[in-house]
Amino acid sequence: MPQNDTSSQFGKFFIWIAWLLALGLLAFVFQDLLETQNNPNERPQYSLNKQGLAEVILKQNRHGHYVTTGTINEQKVTFLLDTGATEVSIPQRLAQQLNLSSYGRYQVTTANGKVTVQQTRIDELSIGNIFLYNIRANINPGMHGDEILLGMSALKKLEFQQTGKRLILREQHAF
Repeated sequence: MPQNDTSSQFGKFFIWIAWLLALGLLAFVFQDLLETQNNPNERPQYSLNKQGLAEVILKQNRHGHYVTTGTINEQKVTFLLDTGATEVSIPQRLAQQLNLSSYGRYQVTTANGKVTVQQTRIDELSIGNIFLYNIRANINPGMHGDEILLGMSALKKLEFQQTGKRLILREQHAF
C-alpha cells in the first residue's frame, strides 16, 4: 500500500505541474493579445503615395486612440498621438534612457494640472518611413509609463486624415 500512496502523490504532483504550465502558457498568449490591442501599430503599415511622399496608416487601438511604435534618435519608443498636446512630451525616465539633454524649465498645463517640465530637442523622430528632424519637446517628471505623447510640435509637420478607425499620416509637400 505505501507504494500506491507514493504513486498517487507523484501523479497528483504532475497534474498540478501540468495545470500550472497550462495557466502560464495561457497568460503568455493573452498578454501578447492584450498588447496587440493596446498597440495595433507595433509595425505600422507604410508606403510612398503617388506623389512620392511617405505615408503611414495607423489603426485605432481598443480604446479609440492611435498608438504606434517609432523611434527617437534611432531608439525604439511607443507614441500616443495627442493633437491636444502642444509639444512632444516624454516621461523623465524615458528621456534619461534616450540620453536627451535639457535646457531650461517652464510650466505647462496638463490634464492632471500644472507641472514644471524641462525643454529638450529631438534630433530625429520616425514613424514607419516618415522622418522628422529637430523637434521641440519637453521632459515631464509627472508622466509615468512607457508612452510618449506625440504632440503638435511634431504633428504640425505632417498632413493627417482620419477615415473610420484609420489615420493616415503623410509627409507635407516640400515647397
